[in-house]
Parts: sequence; C-alpha cells; structure tokens
Amino acid sequence: MGARADGAGHAEDSGLLGRGPQCAFLDEMIAAVRTGQSRVLVVHGAPGAGKSALLEYAENAATDMQVLRAGGVESEMELAYATLHQLCAPLLDRLEHLPAPQRHALETVFGTRAGPPPERFLVGLAVLGLLSAASEKSPLLCVVDDAQWTDRSSAQVLGFVARRLLAESVALVFGARQLPQDLLGLPELEVTGLNDADAHALLDSVTPVRLDRYIRERFVAEAQGNPLALLELPRGLTVTQMAGGFGLPHADTLPGRIEQSFMTRIEELPEQTRLLLLIAAAEPTGDPSLVWHAAERLGVSPAAALASGTDGLLLFDTRVVFRHPLVRSAVYRSAEQKDRRAVHLALAEVTDPEADPDRRAWHLAAATTMPDATVAAELERSAGRARARGGLATAAAFLQRSVALTADASQRADRALAAAEASLYAGDLDAGRNLADIADRDAQSEYQRVRAHLVRSHITFAAGFDNEAPPMLLAAAQRLEPFDMALARETYLVAWGSASYGAANRDSLMAISRAARRLPAPEGAPSAVDLALEGCALLITDGRSAALPALRRAMQALFDAPVQDLMKWSWVAGGLTGLAWDDRRMAEWPVRVVEAVRAAGALSELPIYLHGLGVPASLAGDFAAAAAIAAEADTATAATGVPMTQHTRLLLTAMRGRAAEAGTLIAATIEEAGAAGQLNGVASAHWAAAILHNGLASPERALAAAQATIGSANMLVSQWALPELVEAAARAGDDGAARGALEDLADAAEPCDTDWAQGILTRCRALMSDAAAADDLYREAIDRLGRTLLRPELARAHLLYGEWLRRERRRDEARDRLRTAYEMFASIGMEAFAERARRELLAAGEMVRKRKDETPAGAELTPQELQIALLARDGLSNPEVGSRLFLSPRTVEWHLRKVFAKLGISSRKQLADALPSGESRPEPG
Repeated sequence: MGARADGAGHAEDSGLLGRGPQCAFLDEMIAAVRTGQSRVLVVHGAPGAGKSALLEYAENAATDMQVLRAGGVESEMELAYATLHQLCAPLLDRLEHLPAPQRHALETVFGTRAGPPPERFLVGLAVLGLLSAASEKSPLLCVVDDAQWTDRSSAQVLGFVARRLLAESVALVFGARQLPQDLLGLPELEVTGLNDADAHALLDSVTPVRLDRYIRERFVAEAQGNPLALLELPRGLTVTQMAGGFGLPHADTLPGRIEQSFMTRIEELPEQTRLLLLIAAAEPTGDPSLVWHAAERLGVSPAAALASGTDGLLLFDTRVVFRHPLVRSAVYRSAEQKDRRAVHLALAEVTDPEADPDRRAWHLAAATTMPDATVAAELERSAGRARARGGLATAAAFLQRSVALTADASQRADRALAAAEASLYAGDLDAGRNLADIADRDAQSEYQRVRAHLVRSHITFAAGFDNEAPPMLLAAAQRLEPFDMALARETYLVAWGSASYGAANRDSLMAISRAARRLPAPEGAPSAVDLALEGCALLITDGRSAALPALRRAMQALFDAPVQDLMKWSWVAGGLTGLAWDDRRMAEWPVRVVEAVRAAGALSELPIYLHGLGVPASLAGDFAAAAAIAAEADTATAATGVPMTQHTRLLLTAMRGRAAEAGTLIAATIEEAGAAGQLNGVASAHWAAAILHNGLASPERALAAAQATIGSANMLVSQWALPELVEAAARAGDDGAARGALEDLADAAEPCDTDWAQGILTRCRALMSDAAAADDLYREAIDRLGRTLLRPELARAHLLYGEWLRRERRRDEARDRLRTAYEMFASIGMEAFAERARRELLAAGEMVRKRKDETPAGAELTPQELQIALLARDGLSNPEVGSRLFLSPRTVEWHLRKVFAKLGISSRKQLADALPSGESRPEPG
C-alpha cells in the first residue's frame, strides 16, 4: 500500500532532484484519473524532504484538470472546517445540485446558514457529492498540503471522503510530515532522503567552492539527504568555514537545525522586515490585504519593509506565501512575546467582526495575557457559533481559552462546565475531566458543583467504567433534586440504564430504583421519562406485575413523542418493548427512528438504530432483511469509524447455525468487546453462542453460554437467554439449573399476557413437565407462538414437541411435528436446527435427504453489490442509494453496471426478476 521516494533520477528542478520515479508515479496517478478512476495518496516525510515540490509537480502535470488546493495552518487548527472551506470554496456555486440535507449541512458548517449542527458524516457525504459532481465537467485534482495542521473536523471529513472515492475522476493528494490519525490506512508515499549521489550533486550546486571530500560527506551525512537541509544549512557560512568544516551543523534534530538556519537569516533582516514577516506568520489565511492593513497599524510601510527584500523567505502574490512552513514557525518562535501580542491585536483590529468574528476573537485572545471580560465573552460567542456548525472540538477550544481569560469565579465555573460538556461530546474525555475539576474548584454555588459532578459522571460512563458510573450518576441525580427535578429524573433513568448490565451492578440497580421510587409525583401529566423511570424502578423493587402498567404507558408515550425524544431515549423504547414481550411494537419502533436518523443526518448513531431494526428481523426469521440490515450497519460503522458490536450479524449467524462463521465472530466479539468494557457486546455474543449450540445439539456448551449471558447482560438480554438456558439444561440433564431458569422466566413472562410471553413460557414449562401435562402445554405453545411474528420460535416449539413425541413412542405424530419443524427451519435458513430436526426424523423412521445447496440468483454479487442492487430494485435513485451506503452517485452507477453484467440484465426494471424474491429492504417502511 505504501511506497518510498528514494528516487535515483535527476529532474531539472532542484526541488525534484532524485525524484524521477516519484514523478513518474504521480504521472500514472493523473493518467488514471483522466480515465474516470479515483486515486488517493498521502505523501509524507520530514520537513524539507520535498513533499511540497512533489505536490506542485502533480498540479503542473494536471494540465487539463480542475485543481483545488488547501493547506493546513498550525494557528488555524482550532477553527472547525477551516481547511475544508479552503478546498471547497471554488465549488460552492454547485451546492444547489446536492440533496437538500447535504446542501444544508455544508451551508451550516461554512456559516452561510443557521441551523442545528450537522453530523460530520453528512458533511462528508456532501463533500463527496460535491467533488463527484465537479468531476463530471472535467477530472479533478485536490491537493491538501501540511495535512498535519488540518483542523480535526476537516481531517475527519477528508479522511471519510478519501475512503469513499472509487469511480469518480478525482485525485485527492495529501502532504504531511507524519501520517495523520484520520488518514491512516490510505495509500501512501513516504518521501525519504536523497541518495548519496544526488545529495552530493545538490550540495555542489549551492557551494561556491570545492569542498574537501571528508567535509562534503560530513555535510551530506548531517543533512540525512534532506533537500531543504542541503540547500539551507550552507547558507551564511563563509568560504573558509565551509572549506574547513568549522561551520558544520550541530548534532541536534534536523528540523530544528533547518529552523535555526532560517532564524539566523531572519535575525539579519531589518526590523520592519522582521515585523512584516511576523504579521504574515500570525495571519493564517495568507490575505495580503489583511497583512498590509495590520502592518499599517504597526507603522510598517511597504517601502521600508521590502526595501532590501525578504531574502527569499516570503513572497507577496495573490496570497502571502512563505518559502517553507518552517519559515513561518521560525519567524513566530523567534519573535518576542510583546511583538506577537501587538501583531495579533493589529490583526484583530483589521479583521471584519461581521464576516469573520471567530478569527478576530482568536487574535484577540492571543493578544491578551490578563483576564479580559470582553475577550472572554467574544470567545464564548465564538464557541456557540462553532457548536452550531458541528465543531465541538473547536467550541471546546474557544471555551477553554475563555475560561483562562475570565476573572469572575462563578462565570469561570459556568464556562468550564460548558467546555467540559463540549469536550465530552467531542470525545476528548481527559480534557473534559480536567475542565469539570476546574468548574468544581471555582464553583460558587452548590448547583454549579452538582453540574460539575454530573459531567464527571457522564464522562465516567462514556469511558466505559461500567461499575463506577452508576453510583456516580445516582449521587448526581440525588444532588440535582433541589435544583432541577426534570434533569434529576432524566439522570436517574440514565443511572438505571448504566446499572442494568451485569451481576456486579445489581446492588446499584436496587439503590437507584429505591431512590427513584421515593421521588415526589411529577407536577402535571407525567412525561414519557417519568413513566419509564417509574416502570423501571418498580421492575426492580416490586417485580414485573407491578411495573407492567407503567412500562406500557411509558412505551405508548414514547411512541407518541416527537421523534427527537424517541431517538434520545431509544434504548428505553427498545427495552420496554422487550420487557413487555411486545413483538409487534419491537419491530415497529426502529423503523420510525431509522427514517428520522437518516433524515436528520445523524449517521454516527445509525448503526445503533439499524441493529434495533436487525435484531427483530432476525427473531422474526426474515434473514434476508436481517442480512441487508447487517451489511448496511457494517457499512455505516466502517464509514463513521464508530466502534459497534455487530449485534444483528451475531444473532443472524447463530440462528443460521453456521458453526465456523458464528464461532469465529462470537469469540472475536467476546474478546474485543470485553477489552473495551462493552458488556452489551459480550452479552450479545454469549446469547448468540447459546442459540448456536442449542441448534447444534450441544446442550452443555449452550448451557454454559446461557449462564454467561445472564451473568453479563442487561435485564432484556438476560430475559431472552432464559429460554435457551431452560432448553439446554433440560437436555443436558441439569434439572436444578433448568428449574431455576424456569422460575426466573415465569417471573419475567407470567405477568405479560402477550402471545410471545405466554408461548415461550408454556414451551419451557412443557420441557419440564410430566407426560400428562406436556402434551397440552406444547399444543398451547404452538398455538400462542403461531400468532406472533416469531417464526423461529414457532418452529422450535414444533421441534421440541416432535422430539418429546418420539421419546413417548408416538412416532406418527412425532414425524408430523418434526417434518413441520424441518420444513420451517429449512425455509427460514436455520441450518443447524434443520439438521437437528432431520436427525430426529431419521430416528423416528422417516428418510429425509438434506436439501441441496442451491446457489440463488445474485449469489455471485459482492455484499456491496447486492446491497446496491436491492435498494435500486426497491426504487431508490442513485443519490438515495449513495446516501444510504456512503457512496457518491457515480460510484453507485459504476457498481450497478457491474451488477447488470453479472446478472445478464440491462435495466433496473429487470432487477425484480433477477434477484431472489426473499430479499427485502432493510426496513419494512
């Protein structure tokens, strides 16, 4: 994937000396883009290695292409989407061609539209669409230099885009000193030092005398083949110093030596020239007008500053450009603090407060050393604007600086709290903890101290410290009661959810539930949160019968609530439907949420809701829909980089009974989720293992997996694992474990009058009953489960009944039930359970051949091609498919051409006949 630029050729340009092979590589890249392909490359190496020269070569080679250029600037790293705006600015007149959500997202982050902060992945889709549309006119080269200084929001979006480019005529080339975190794994070209021959040739070209061989070799060795070092280090040395070796550089770091060389040159410049360079170094946009206006305020005139030139360190053109980024840092670092502050103040004074208030605020902050209420307030307002654009890290940075400039302790505590919350949502948990500590230290009221504790509690929960978070959240909720009862109730509910995982938190769960039960009744009509908290608390303190009415009212209230509330409390909604054993509601609620998530562009949360959709589809035996949902969830997870347990795929592979595939996924999930402290993922894996081994007729292993599930899971997954435990223990001959699990299942299901609850409970009771009762219980279970959506559970009831009938020597009846079970399992795709039923049929005296594996239509398609084909078949346009799967419309079109060729069709209308009829869209709506 990577390559090294050690090249041996000679290019005419000294900046490309020895880079012939790399130039040829770039020529090939440009040629590929001209043929409709996409290319991504990260050119990285030490400062001065020649990265910028190679990027400039690529630009010059792209003679018939559009070229977009942007560069990271160290002083702009805190300004959200600054680099992205540089890159996309020439294309903003094409925004109207984007789908409305994507267009609005870009307009919001670029500050031309007010609105809620968009998900950065929606911004990424918008940029992908923008570049794709621009490339339809002519091929496009995008160059981003100094990517190590790109602001984090831009880096994340550009990394997202780079990974999604495929069939567009777009080249995206980065230059960076080190591989940035957000660009890891992309194709790379490492630019290393010149070989000795080229290094000697370059050194000879800039030295006025012939050097002694030892001295020449020493220079080359010290420069480590770095072209900029070979050009720069000899400067300023006398002929005698060079010839005698007295001016050889000291053995410190090479970038430091190059920068020191620049500093030496800077110090020799006149005072007004040095001040002009400092203004340019502090002004990150390279705007000549701003630089000269600031210079005028500081008494610097063009005539005086440029009378003797800038020694080649600075160029004034349409932009102000330094010879090298190290010049900028050398200028800034060598300046005195008082001069830096004066320059930033001048730049703040000439920056338009209406057009660019955030950069003005940043300059004011850099010009200020003492607390300043006005500047602190400006920074706070900038943080609000950054948050509205989705730049949470930027908002946190503005707020942190605002905290430092705030004298009033109470106001400083409030701003530290806001900065801590922004850091939490931006994922910088360490910074969030430190800011929460500052807020606690400076708090002037108990309410401020309580809020600081609440933020620390949420940070602890977000960090995965599952055993520490519940008592912290409980304490926060209790302390909030005198100040904000609504927030206190919400915090109790979050605390309850955090404590509902694993046996280790049972004491915390009881303490939280008892505390919630002692709360006064809410004023007015109870909200969905009030009802959910009441039901969850009653579930622990008084049992399922007492909790069920409140749980059902809460479920209805959440379903009737605005979709934003349903999204916020989706984990509650999903849990309530399961706890109430309502299979229809469990299948319905995720559909509404997934549609809302897509409409809102909340793509980082999409995998969570897709699994909320995929698990009910799996339990209903709609494996085609579940597979499509799992594939989409995998695509979303890969695109967003948000780690997520593959809940749907775990359940699906286990129910299919594919031992090798499921076993590998289960083991990997237990290891990875366990290491990350994700108890939900561990529980899902153990539950899947219990289902798998029951299907494979390995009751001992199923029993162990079911017991592990109950030890690590929340109440809902534990509830679902109980029938697996009863069946496994009964088949393994462990009556004690079976009866204990049956009692727990009865506590969970008996109060619920749904067919799902009563069907499962009756089936498990039949397993543990004598012959006189079992027959009627099995029949009742089949009748009950036949009225649910859960075909696999019905098939398993037929299987267990058939197995029992065979042991009772009622072979004719047994064969009827087993044949029904086998046909159902086979049609659903539950291979292990089907094989278990087939073996029972053989034992009952009926010959049953294994069904031959038939390769279904579309099997030759890749998973992504199948996803695209299914969505296209169901009427989605190319842009709609692209939005769903994080692809550009042109890439979707490219995939569809491959699909048509593989299926032997020529239009979308033929997809309905070419694809298997069982396949369906990821959601029924």
